[in-house]
Amino acid sequence: MVWPMPSVVTCRLWTLPGAPDGLATSSPLNFTVDPQPPYLVPHSKEPIRLLYRDEHLLIVDKPTLLLSVPGRHPLNHDCLLNRLDRQYPGVSAVHRLDLDTSGVMVVPRTRAALSELARQFQSRQIDKTYFARVAGYLSPDTGEITLPLTRDWPNRPKQKVCFTTGKSAVTRWRVVAREDESTVVELFPITGRSHQLRIHLKEIGHPILGCDFYAPEEVLNASPRLLLHATSIAFRHPISGHKLTAHSPPRCIYAGA
Repeated sequence: MVWPMPSVVTCRLWTLPGAPDGLATSSPLNFTVDPQPPYLVPHSKEPIRLLYRDEHLLIVDKPTLLLSVPGRHPLNHDCLLNRLDRQYPGVSAVHRLDLDTSGVMVVPRTRAALSELARQFQSRQIDKTYFARVAGYLSPDTGEITLPLTRDWPNRPKQKVCFTTGKSAVTRWRVVAREDESTVVELFPITGRSHQLRIHLKEIGHPILGCDFYAPEEVLNASPRLLLHATSIAFRHPISGHKLTAHSPPRCIYAGA
């Protein structure tokens, strides 16, 4: 989403007869007006599916077209975190999924859980897998993409490949099924850069169907939604240390296929 620059409006106020001094003036005044953003996030009506709950954390299945955390604009405050907070006060965000991406997320309920899960994410001790449907016939059956990523400031919030200032980004893939015009792949992000899976697949010539940021028009129009779904997450419970694994089947990847 690219936000327009605020516009400046000049107004001239005139003193009315009998008005107290200082109530108005004939001098021009400049006001900065923030225009309405060109895009407001649609309010997803799909429910958040609860996969696991204890006093320390939740594991949920986020629907597509729902922000993980509140957007900047007041009309974009509807999000997974705010919806969960109504029933589970005090929840916080330790990671995110894009607006268009659906699937599994872990949501801490306490400061101790947040701190330990953040440490596990930082040290790459949390395993995540995704399913995606990409354009074309992806070959070979497995592979690894290592392209550094950085912000594309003139086109934010987009990211781009940059070998000078980009941060290390690694994605591994495994082909699940091939069809005439698309391939279903399982993705294993080793790092967690913004838009990493979208850009990496686009850079090897196989953009994700329905991707509004990086896919050409015909690939964007091939699906009414982004065909990217977080299918599983595995980590150590932040308090007990027990291994937790949660799954969400990638139904959207096969719907209408």
